[in-house]
Amino acid sequence: MLRFDVHKQLREFTLMIADEIPNGVTVVEGPSGAGKTTLLRMIAGLVHPDTGQIALGERMLSDTATATFVPPYQRNVAYVFQEYALFPHLDVTQNVAYGLRARHVQKAETATRVAAALERFEIAALAKARVTDLSGGQRQRVALARALAVEPAALLLDEPLAALDPATRERVRGELATMLASVNIPTLFVSHDPADHSLFGRALHIERGRLTQLS
Repeated sequence: MLRFDVHKQLREFTLMIADEIPNGVTVVEGPSGAGKTTLLRMIAGLVHPDTGQIALGERMLSDTATATFVPPYQRNVAYVFQEYALFPHLDVTQNVAYGLRARHVQKAETATRVAAALERFEIAALAKARVTDLSGGQRQRVALARALAVEPAALLLDEPLAALDPATRERVRGELATMLASVNIPTLFVSHDPADHSLFGRALHIERGRLTQLS
């Protein structure tokens, strides 16, 4: 369970939102500038809340009342950015291994977990390919493999389909839903597209920093 009750002053309004996110996918929807990405960045530890708490399971990640703040690299929260943030000078295997190496996981275990992630997302045949040579859907698979190879306790997806052209988006949407169905951790999926909501059973609607609808 991921829990948050946070306030953050933005340029035009204050983000004030509280919820409990169960295992599985919750779509976070709403207009541009509503505060969706800021919420994800606070959960990831990339932005400090002005006030409030964020907890993952029994672990407090941020609590302004007690000056608790766990840095991003210690939160065990995986973040997939809109543009995927893959390293163009590295091949697929090196990209997927990056988070494990940053956590100083031993080489043998890193190799095992990377191989399993490549198989899970059906990109083992692309292990030595440069990410610049991959299609949009393939790059998305690499980004997910990298995120989940570290065995996170929560997953954050910031408009993961937005960088794809419309035809590719329709195909990859179904593939992504299938892949995420096996990820039994709290997952927040930011989207502007109502079609994404239709694939998952739970959604938060945010407008001007407020939770206006929960379905």
